[in-house]
Amino acid sequence: MIQKTFNHEFIEIKSEVESKDGEKGRFYITEAGEFPSVTTVVGWEKQEFFRIWRKQNPEESKRVTARGTRIHSILEKYLKNEKIEKNEIMPLDLELFVQIKGEIDKIDNIKALETPLFGKEVGLAGRVDCIAEYDGKLSIIDFKASTREKRKEDIENYMMQATAYSLLWKEMTGEIINNFVILITCEDGAVQVFQDNPLNYVVNLVEAIKNYKENYERKRPCKS
Repeated sequence: MIQKTFNHEFIEIKSEVESKDGEKGRFYITEAGEFPSVTTVVGWEKQEFFRIWRKQNPEESKRVTARGTRIHSILEKYLKNEKIEKNEIMPLDLELFVQIKGEIDKIDNIKALETPLFGKEVGLAGRVDCIAEYDGKLSIIDFKASTREKRKEDIENYMMQATAYSLLWKEMTGEIINNFVILITCEDGAVQVFQDNPLNYVVNLVEAIKNYKENYERKRPCKS
């Protein structure tokens, strides 16, 4: 397997973050304060659905969670120009990697990989998968693995997630990113690429943040 050599232009983010999980989801503790995670906020409306699904499908839930973690690890290693040893990868993971490799090879001039981002203006925090050029265009890039193909209307939370990272990147570095790319490798053999301008999802993201806060304000016990 021929491996591409990626150019790195990492922007140093000098900050340590810690995460904690609680009733309100995952939070990040940063030098600027404590913020809810991007994934918690944009996905909170689906939390009950997935809680029930995980309870009803515990083995499949564990399988897909572990699969996603492994695929992210493989892609991060590849983008760091580390050798991918095929005999060290599970057959399904190798298949998912090989079929999306052509899209991954469109990435270059990488500025961030699994980098913590946070900001008071956005009021969120999280770790972005990748910020780099995709087909020559600076983009927020998110990697996903799926059992089957996704419909665009089913992954609006992915779009809002990428939008949040573009806003956090601007807040931390001053650089504007006008494109995001969601790359999905599917067990049914499909490779999906969703691209858009983050500006098209800012209103949705603001509404998601508002709904998240209102939801947990309603749950807060009244003080006597």
